[in-house]
Amino acid sequence: MSAAAWKQRCEAEWGLQGAPMPDTVDWKSVYEAKPLGRNLLKNPAPLGFSKDSPPPEPELPDVPPCGPPRFQPDGDFPGWTTSTEILPYDTSGIPEGVVICALPTYSWFTLEQVVDLKAEGLWDELLDTFQPKIVIQDWYEESQLHESIYQLHVKLLGTDKTTVISEHTAKPTENMSVYSHNWKEVSHVFSSYGPGVRYVHFQHRVKNSFLNDFFPTRFTGSSVIVKPVKSS
Repeated sequence: MSAAAWKQRCEAEWGLQGAPMPDTVDWKSVYEAKPLGRNLLKNPAPLGFSKDSPPPEPELPDVPPCGPPRFQPDGDFPGWTTSTEILPYDTSGIPEGVVICALPTYSWFTLEQVVDLKAEGLWDELLDTFQPKIVIQDWYEESQLHESIYQLHVKLLGTDKTTVISEHTAKPTENMSVYSHNWKEVSHVFSSYGPGVRYVHFQHRVKNSFLNDFFPTRFTGSSVIVKPVKSS
């Protein structure tokens, strides 16, 4: 197939009529990479859960487990950079003079990933001139562990991987007065973000607790999708 035919196929596939499509781009490689309309994050559900099924109910063990405290969930994390921050004990709600035998230890478990938009098949002219929508989506479990159990921070970065062109932060607060145990969606759409975007830095973190056993806040379905023009 000729270069012109590959270009026409990309144009028809993603509704790119009117978008900059220079002949210098390898359109066969672009078509095979399919950078538009697919999730560009690797390993989007490292804990093995799906948002299409309810999160598992927490279970208390018959016998308290032995061994050191845990601060990270079991999972398969290739593609992610992970870190753990153990938080100081929260004694703010304890009346003066009250003796507490044990308090939960809270920790943040952070996962981050950088998406190279050009390596995924996108091209300079589309990103700089047309600026297609970049859709962020994530799902976390209502674990009822704390009022603050999830945070998201996404940055659109320039060619140096440092310059922030646009960013979005989400820090939802949970209603602890009503029991609910479902997946909660967090999403954001970047548009008209300006020229120069070449990378997407995706970072989210979930709060876990340990008190005789490990109690996690689970997550799943993380995604970074550059929208096809015809779907916008």
